[in-house]
Order: sequence, then structure tokens, then C-alpha cells
Amino acid sequence: MNSPVTMDKPAAPRPSGARRSWLNRLYTGTGVLDVVGNRRRWYLITAGVVLVCLVSMAVRGFTFGIDFVGGSRIQLPAGDVTTEQVETVYSDTIGSEPESVQTVGTGEGKTILIRSETLDAEQLGALQTALFDEFQPRDDSGNPSRNAISASDVSETWGGQITRQALIALAVFLVLVSIYIGIRYERDMALAALAALVFDLLVTAGVYSLVGFEVTPAMVIGMLTILGFSLYDSVVVFDKVEENTRGVLHTSRRTYGEQANLAINQTLMRSINTTLIGALPIIGLMVIAVWMLGVGTLQDLALVQLVGTVVGAYSSIFFATPLLVSIKERWGPVAAHTKKVHARRAAPASGRPVPGAERAAAAPGRRPVGASEDPNQRNPRRTGPGGPPPGARPTGKRQRRH
Repeated sequence: MNSPVTMDKPAAPRPSGARRSWLNRLYTGTGVLDVVGNRRRWYLITAGVVLVCLVSMAVRGFTFGIDFVGGSRIQLPAGDVTTEQVETVYSDTIGSEPESVQTVGTGEGKTILIRSETLDAEQLGALQTALFDEFQPRDDSGNPSRNAISASDVSETWGGQITRQALIALAVFLVLVSIYIGIRYERDMALAALAALVFDLLVTAGVYSLVGFEVTPAMVIGMLTILGFSLYDSVVVFDKVEENTRGVLHTSRRTYGEQANLAINQTLMRSINTTLIGALPIIGLMVIAVWMLGVGTLQDLALVQLVGTVVGAYSSIFFATPLLVSIKERWGPVAAHTKKVHARRAAPASGRPVPGAERAAAAPGRRPVGASEDPNQRNPRRTGPGGPPPGARPTGKRQRRH
């Protein structure tokens, strides 16, 4: 007896109006995040991060490098010597612990770097003799030599001069940025961008305080480089905001905040890609130049750039644009327009006449605003009484080119 043969039914075609996946909407910028609508939440997160950083800077302070506090620097070929052995010799000779002992470089060029408080000539001579007697370091010709151990003093005034010049450069940078954004875009965008830059500086400095990274002149200089990335990301979002909000005051379907949120969604994937592309070379710099070659200066520069890149992406998306909307909606024509749009949406639910509905009803062949042929039919473009979804396309009037 033959068993019945069953055939798989073909899968039903996906409806054209089916809801797309979260990743698909993230990639296409069609409404994943309602950043502007939930901006109070992001303000609380931002304020919490800033508060933690400020408390850390006030309580823990910073670990300043030898270039800022001054001191002595002793370097010798590593060979088979370990940092623990060098620390023991230093403590037995000087009577105190060194500031730091680390291995720099790889292979034949590997050396051990000792950083300590300022030592006088007698202490330096005694330390060099003790290190030579214990480890017998060899010079370039391969012979044991006391001259293979180098020593130098670092003055704290040099680090202070670097910091002073960096602060002057920072002030000039902020002034020029304010003038550029104020002319290219508008004053409110300049204020929001400057607030984002200040946030980036505070958080980057706070991370160094929390983790205990050493503050060096390279780190101070590196902080200036991250401002450029943060500003670039903010300008990209602001450019899209300006495009989406052009003419928004002449319509009553979208608010300025909703169009700005659309700009965030449309540029979100670009910001993520830019952050990843910017972070990967920095991580490669840390792996190759720091861990393999042991270049300490590059380590300081890479750390501040990695932290600043991530923080700059966050500030441009979750802080700068919501702050811009908050400034706009507090006073001026944008505030009046936002109240008008909200009142128009609330009118049908409350039974009050919709502004402009009487004129629309009097016009032949037109239905009043908000009216529908079938009251039970739901408008697919609306997600509820609160307005359009986060990634809704702009519907404002556009000027046609003839």
C-alpha cells in the first residue's frame, strides 16, 4: 500500500507592507531610533557620564607623566633582564621605589626604561654602577659597557609649555569653529556643536582619570585631534538636519524635532561606519606600534584618539542634535510652529475644530483636514496620535524647478 505523498506548500509571498527587520531599518535609516523624542533620557545619561568624570577628576585626579612633574629617566638594554630585577636593584641602591619600570621595543632593540623622581649626580652614578655590576649590559659593539646605560633629567617646565600652547590652540580652534558653523549654518547649531566638543573633552579626560592612564604631552596634543573628528560628525548630521527642515515652518504635518530625528536616522549608519573605520587603524597602531614595537609615545596618542573617536560619535548623535532641537523649541518661530502642529493633531481627538478645517471644507472637491472616507480605516502612514514614526520621510512642500 503506497503511503500518501505530501508536498511542501510554497511559502506565502511577503506582503509589501510587512514590517522590516530592525537591522534593515537601521541600514536604510527608516526609523530605528527616536532620539529626539526621548532626548530627556539621553540628557540624563549624558549628565550622568559627565558627573562621574568630574567626580573622578576631583577625587582621583590625574597620573601625570615625567614630562609634567619632572624627574630622571634611565634606560639600558634589556637582554634577559626583567623589570622586577631592575626594580629590586633600584630600590636597594636609591632606597625608594621608581615611578615606573617598563620594557620598550622588541628583539635586539628592546630596552628597559626607568622613570623616577629627580636624582642628583651622585645617585645617578651609583645607580648606573649597580645596574652595570648586576646585568652587564652591552653596547652596540657587543662588549659590556657602563656607557650602555643612559640617564637624563626631564624638567617639568617643558610639559607646562606644551600644555600652555595646547590650551591656546584649543581656544583658537573653538573660536574658529564657532564662526564657521555660525556663518555656514546658524547660531544655535554652533552652540550645540561647541557643547558637544566640551562634552568630548570632559569625558576623554575623565576616562584618563578613571583608568589611571598617564597624562603626557602626546595625550594633550592628541585631544586636539579628536575634536576634528567630533566636529566632522556633528557637521554631517547638521547638514542633513538643515536639508530636512528647510521649509518645515510652512507645513503643519511635521515638527522641527521630527525632521531632525529623521536626519539622525538617515546619518546613523554613516556615523557608525565612520567610527569603525576610524577606530580600526587606531587599534592597529596600538597593537603594532605599542605592543610589538613598544613605542610609548604612540601609546599615549592612540589611547586618546580611540577614546575620543567613540565619545565623539556618541555626542554627535545623542547629544548635539537633541540639544539643537531643545534650543529651537524653547523660543522663536520653531517653538510656535511645534505648538501649532501639536494642537492640530490633538484637535480631532478632543472634538475641537481643526485650524483651517473650515476653509478646507468650503473649498469644492476637498475634504476637511483629518477627515477620512472610512472612519474605521486606519491611515497606514500614521503610527498613532503622537505623529509620524521616527524615520518617516519628509512630506513638506518642495519647490519645483521649471
